[in-house]
Amino acid sequence: MAIDLGLLILRLVVGLSFMAHGAQKLFGWFGGYGPKGTGGWMESIGIKPGVAVAVLSGLMELVGGLLFAAGFLTVLGAALITLTMLGAIVKVHGQNGYWATANGYEYNLLLIAVSVAVALTGAGAYSLDAVIFN
Repeated sequence: MAIDLGLLILRLVVGLSFMAHGAQKLFGWFGGYGPKGTGGWMESIGIKPGVAVAVLSGLMELVGGLLFAAGFLTVLGAALITLTMLGAIVKVHGQNGYWATANGYEYNLLLIAVSVAVALTGAGAYSLDAVIFN
């Protein structure tokens, strides 16, 4: 029971945070810049076509976060989160070293670890996966 509650809290915090990041890229919500602003920034660091990549990464974050938070198709949600963070490491943070204080990949790796751990462990009893597939 405590494990399931812990998994629920972890999934909600990580999943809802990813949904919000996706909404920033897709709709400009929560202080985001929308597809054009995010795409322009992506192009400025060499990621092209910027708007298309911004929309794709926004969709991956929004959908991945929703699936992860709901505990529905959790492995797919975790995979979308992991792929997004791997892209962020390769294109943005990896060159800066490990520590987040230097804009490194520390935080991205932490999110990958959480996503993969939950995917391997299972979403827990308080999830749609448990309701639908058990």
